[in-house]
Amino acid sequence: MKKMLLIAATILVSLQLHAQILTPVKWSYGSKKTGKAEAVIFVKATIDAGWHLYSQTVKEGGPVKTTFTFAPSPAYTLVGKTHEPAPITRYEKVFSMNVSFFEKQVIFQQKIKLKAGQATVKGTLEYMTCNDKQCLPPETIEFSIPVK
Repeated sequence: MKKMLLIAATILVSLQLHAQILTPVKWSYGSKKTGKAEAVIFVKATIDAGWHLYSQTVKEGGPVKTTFTFAPSPAYTLVGKTHEPAPITRYEKVFSMNVSFFEKQVIFQQKIKLKAGQATVKGTLEYMTCNDKQCLPPETIEFSIPVK
C-alpha cells in the first residue's frame, strides 16, 4: 500500500513539473566474449549528481528495485543472476527502512552461454530513481545487445 501511495504521489509531482522532463539516468550497453561459447553482457547506468538508482536487492515495502528481464532465446542461456557491485545502504525515512542504491555510475553484468557464435540479447529493465526532493515514477525500457 505504501508503494502505491508513493507511486501516486510521484506521478502527481511529475505532472506538476509541466513540460520539464527529467532523465537523471542514462543507459548504455555492451558485451564481451570471454570464451568460445561464453560472454558477459554489460548494462551501465550513468546517474546525474544528486540522484540515485536502486539496487536489485531492495526489499518489499521500499522503492521499486532495478529488475532485469531477459527474453528467451535459442541462441543463448543465462548463467546465474545479474551481478551488481556492492551498493550504498542507508536508512531512508520516506520508506522507513534500509535501502540499497547506487550514485554516479553502476555496471550490471550478466553471464551467458552461447549456443551459436553470435547472439542478440534482448530484454527489459525496470528501475526507479530519486533525489533528496523527489522520486520519479518507475520506468521500463527495452534493450538489445549484440554479442559477436
